[in-house]
Amino acid sequence: MRFRLMMRPAQTLPAALLALQGAIAAAAVPTPVAQALAAERLPTASASFAVLDTESGRVIASLNADTERSPASTLKLVTTFAALDLLGPAYVWQTRALAHGELRDGVLEGDLILKGGGDPYMTLERWWSFVRRVREQGLKRIAGDIVIDHTAFALAAEDPGAFDGRPHHSYNSVPDALLVNFQSIEFRVVPNGATRTIDIVATPSPVNLAIDNRVGFAHGRCSASAARVQFEIPSEEWDRVVFSGRLSGECQERSLTRVLLRPESYAFGTFVELFRESGGQFDGKMRVAPAAADARPLVDFDSLSLAEIARLINKFSNNVMARQLLLTLGAERYGGPATLEKADRAVLDWWRGRGLPLEGLVIDNGSGLSRSARISALEMAAVLLAAFHSPYAPEFIASLPLAGLDGTLKRRMLGAPAGSVRLKTGHIDGVSGVAGYVTSASGKTYVLVSFVNDARADEGAGEAVHAALVEWIEVTL
Repeated sequence: MRFRLMMRPAQTLPAALLALQGAIAAAAVPTPVAQALAAERLPTASASFAVLDTESGRVIASLNADTERSPASTLKLVTTFAALDLLGPAYVWQTRALAHGELRDGVLEGDLILKGGGDPYMTLERWWSFVRRVREQGLKRIAGDIVIDHTAFALAAEDPGAFDGRPHHSYNSVPDALLVNFQSIEFRVVPNGATRTIDIVATPSPVNLAIDNRVGFAHGRCSASAARVQFEIPSEEWDRVVFSGRLSGECQERSLTRVLLRPESYAFGTFVELFRESGGQFDGKMRVAPAAADARPLVDFDSLSLAEIARLINKFSNNVMARQLLLTLGAERYGGPATLEKADRAVLDWWRGRGLPLEGLVIDNGSGLSRSARISALEMAAVLLAAFHSPYAPEFIASLPLAGLDGTLKRRMLGAPAGSVRLKTGHIDGVSGVAGYVTSASGKTYVLVSFVNDARADEGAGEAVHAALVEWIEVTL
């Protein structure tokens, strides 16, 4: 990790923020919002919202604003603002390659060590750049093993399917100090009329992943039994997949993406794949161990900046990136290895030092993909108000999705004037939320936080309430 965390003294917020709890009683529920709640058959007890003036901090409108709610992915705003505030937008992570042995005439007579630093966005393209940098050091052949060092994180074993029973879906990926490409593999199932076979193309194609292709080529139309492909992962190590069924040559290409292998195995298998593709030679095995004390650095590979990471997290609501970021805060505050306990303490130190009224905050894993995370609409509004007045407000605000233009709002609130609505969205079963900033027709910007915790949120009921609040701000204020 390149930059060290520096705790700042408490910063002065708009005076009205300190008296928010006393202000909410007088704030009224706008008529269009009350009508939306009634039309969607949502009990007022299931909804919370707060609208704040960014200049004074005054509460303009609210409902149950001090009730602790599940925020879903809007919680990422707390994680990303805390990180920007504590680490600064130029912070970077480092992934390292080290040599344990002599490098002579292109041959490493020993082990190559791959040491993770918690990079939240080591995509396949960036992993390929890392491999290329290693090759550029003159390394042609590794005579020993590849050692995976992911000791920068010390996390308890976690069931990635615990949240909803879908462990192989990318939104359930778990953190790791050497997390590559979110452990994801895209499979394309392609009918090949020339050879009368079904081709399965994996991207990437780790050397330690076995693909068992049992899909039969079917003649005739693409329908019924000639259009079925089953996918199975029979291995506990997630290192073998089985495709079965029958597919007509007239069927279109199918694709699916799944999380496979384990983090260390994925990093190893994809590194070897790319190393060999670039002309490198390796016939050894994988070991998982801390880097040897006398290992010699070969490559220090910087991540994207924190400002870019925050944008990716908030625009596209990436859960595991937010979790990696939260763990980084703990390691920077209390030293490595990163743990969830250190991360929780670091956020506690931050909001207390900042003078933020977040006594009800339960940040859990920092992503919002949680049933225990809690924050009130007023507490979230306090975070957004502080961010608006932060030196890093431009980086933070630019990380939010723009209604009708990008991120998770690309196809929502399409009628909003361009650039006027910047909201982080959140949704899990029974929860719908938005949080961010809305600029009214008068040109003034307001904080908006809206949470609905009700089973009807799964049917889109919360969206009508959020939209009514946005329209009310744009037209009335």
